[in-house]
Amino acid sequence: MAHNRRMRTQVETKRLLLRPLTGDDFDDYAAMLADPEVAAGLAESTGTSAADAWRSLATFIGHRHIRGYSHFALVEKDTGRFVGRAGPWQPHGFPGLGVGWCLDRRFWGRGYATEAAHAAVRYCFTDLGATEIVSVILPGNERSATVAERVGHRFLRELTYRGQQARLYGQSADEWRARENSATV
Repeated sequence: MAHNRRMRTQVETKRLLLRPLTGDDFDDYAAMLADPEVAAGLAESTGTSAADAWRSLATFIGHRHIRGYSHFALVEKDTGRFVGRAGPWQPHGFPGLGVGWCLDRRFWGRGYATEAAHAAVRYCFTDLGATEIVSVILPGNERSATVAERVGHRFLRELTYRGQQARLYGQSADEWRARENSATV
């Protein structure tokens, strides 16, 4: 993967602006992760306290400095409200270049996760030059499994990640290109 490319720092979709997470996002980010139902679906979750949210946000911001990319803040274009986070991710020990998403529960059911995940998948293949991307999804998180399938991921295998059972979904660049080409025909 080419890390020396000049990568876009923001991406736009029809309804969302994907921009780098910053310290200014902390209050909204902490409120999102304080919801036990949101936190329960996260493979990377370490808790729901403000201190846990601070470490999580700092990790994503630091990841951008180390790798050159990370999850983006998701912001509603019409209102400017923080919706969640989504984007590429490959911390130490992760099973490949990952794409993940997490939304504040107030925004569930609006298609934002799928919209943001589509943008993140495209970013990985076009901007990062990925040959394959994956997503780690916890058992029982059917909402995320549905988003993964909607963006072209297929179930790859069961795995243990950070001491918990999970399911690995993914797709290759060739699979993604074939779908993109068939969608434009």
